[in-house]
Amino acid sequence: MKTLNLISATFGIILFATASLAQTNISIATAYQDTNFHTQNIAQFAADVEKMTNGDVTFTLHTGASLLKMPEIMRGIQTGQVQAGEILLSAYGQESPFFEVDGIPFLSRGQRTAWQVYELTLPFIEASLQEKGLMPLFAVPWPGQGLYAQTEINSTSDFEGVKFRAYNALTARFAELMGAIPTTVQSAEVPQAFATGVVSAMITSAATGNYTKAWDFTSHYYDVNAMNNKNMVIMNSSAFNDLSEENQMAILKAAAKAEARGWIMSNDVQTELTANLGANGMTVDIPNDTLLAQLEEIGATMVQEWLAKSGEEGATFYSAYQALE
Repeated sequence: MKTLNLISATFGIILFATASLAQTNISIATAYQDTNFHTQNIAQFAADVEKMTNGDVTFTLHTGASLLKMPEIMRGIQTGQVQAGEILLSAYGQESPFFEVDGIPFLSRGQRTAWQVYELTLPFIEASLQEKGLMPLFAVPWPGQGLYAQTEINSTSDFEGVKFRAYNALTARFAELMGAIPTTVQSAEVPQAFATGVVSAMITSAATGNYTKAWDFTSHYYDVNAMNNKNMVIMNSSAFNDLSEENQMAILKAAAKAEARGWIMSNDVQTELTANLGANGMTVDIPNDTLLAQLEEIGATMVQEWLAKSGEEGATFYSAYQALE
C-alpha cells in the first residue's frame, strides 16, 4: 500500500510539473499608468487570452514604465527582456516613416480618417516590424490632440520662445515651426517638467491631460483635434511562434477584440475627458480662425517634409489616402 501511495504521489508530481511546464507566461511592458484607457484595454486583452487558452498562456502586465521606459520597449522586446509591449508608434519614426505618419498634424482628423491611415499604412508597418523579429498584435488611437498653455493663445506667435513639450520628432518639429523650443518629456514625467519650468506648453490628448492633471500646471486647452497618434502592442515573433497553433489563434482573436474595443474606448473618452478639463477649472475652447489656419499651414508643411523622406512608398500611400477623402 505504501508503495502504491508513493507511486501515486510521484505520478501526481510529474503531472503537476508537466502542466506547469506547458504554461507560458508572457511579460508585457507599457509606459502608461493603470488608470489609462490603453492600459485597461491591454489588461482586458490579457484576461481574454488567459480565458481563451484555459490558462495555458498568461500575460503579466508591467505598467507605468516600471520595467522599461517607452523609448526602450521596442528594443527590449527584440532582445528578449520582455516578450511583448506597447509602443507609441510615432516615437519610432527613425525605424520607418510609416511609424510616424499618424503623428503629422492635420493629415487626418478624427477616428474615421485615422482608421483609413491605419489600414493603408499597416502593411508597411508590419514589414518593418518583421525585419526586426517583431509582429503587431493590435493598435489603438489616442483621442485627438489639443494645445495646452498657461496663457490665452491667439496665434502661433504666442508660442515664440516658449519651452514646448515634445514626445517624438514630429511634435518637436511642430514646436519649431511655431517658433517654440521643443523639449522631449515622456508622459509620466509631464507634471514634474511643468512644475520645474522645463516646459510650459504642450500638444497632447484630453486623455493625457486628465491622467497628468493638467489643470495643476496649465490654464488653457484648445481642442484642435490635430492628430490621432496610435499606440501599438507588439510581440517578439519567436516567442509567438513557440506557442501552439491553438494558442496563437487565441492571442490573435483576443487582439482583434482588443483593437475593436480600444477604438471605441478612445472615442468615448474624448468627449468625457475634454469636459473634465473644464470641470477642473481650465478654459476649454476651440482655436480662432487665425490660429487654426496657421496650425493647418504647419501641418501641410510637415506633410511635404514627410513625403520627401518616405520616397515612392510614401507617395503611393498619400495618393491612395487622398483618393479616399
